[in-house]
Amino acid sequence: MDRLISGAKRFRRREYPVRKHTFERLAKKSQSPMALMVTCADSRVIPTLFTDSDPGELFLLRNAGNLVPPYSGATCGAAATIEYSVAVLNVKHIIVCGHSQCGAMTGILNSPSGLDDLPSVASWFAHAESTRRIVNKKYRHLQGDDLVRATAMENVLVQLGHLRTHPHVASRLVDGEIQLHGWYYDIGTGGVFAFDAETGEWNELNPVEEPAEVEAVEV
Repeated sequence: MDRLISGAKRFRRREYPVRKHTFERLAKKSQSPMALMVTCADSRVIPTLFTDSDPGELFLLRNAGNLVPPYSGATCGAAATIEYSVAVLNVKHIIVCGHSQCGAMTGILNSPSGLDDLPSVASWFAHAESTRRIVNKKYRHLQGDDLVRATAMENVLVQLGHLRTHPHVASRLVDGEIQLHGWYYDIGTGGVFAFDAETGEWNELNPVEEPAEVEAVEV
């Protein structure tokens, strides 16, 4: 806790003054984020960092495995967050973002037998049962990090499907008022990949550009 308290003090002393006018402006008006991002609760995943976004630009829904329960009408925090972001905040984009080395994906691969002592987690991971079955059929040849990566990417697509069952999302998709995006974040490299529905491929959004070659000049 001392580390966090010291950080709060540094923020107030160093970072806040630099953005003082931004915070004051945000405090005086209602929020108007450009996108809802559904991502994992993993402490290594910092969406505002890898998107270089400012306060007020991203509405976040974070949970173990970046899961989206299919709409059922039952009380659900995730469903309420999605409904509010679309119907009230009027976001134009929803991003489901998985990531590398995801412990939730490892848990999903090992469920339900590997979660005997974690009943709440096992129940939550049921929202990724389709992911587990797809991976078991499609990626039997993979192991280790490659398997976890494939699972995380397939899970993003499954959760996008669940998103489409939510009434406010479904109605706005029909009118083209909202767009859904599937992303994958690589913690080790900083790479962000987006799924292209037309090609079925994951394309890197932020590749490292090679420095331009400088032609040698004789003196």
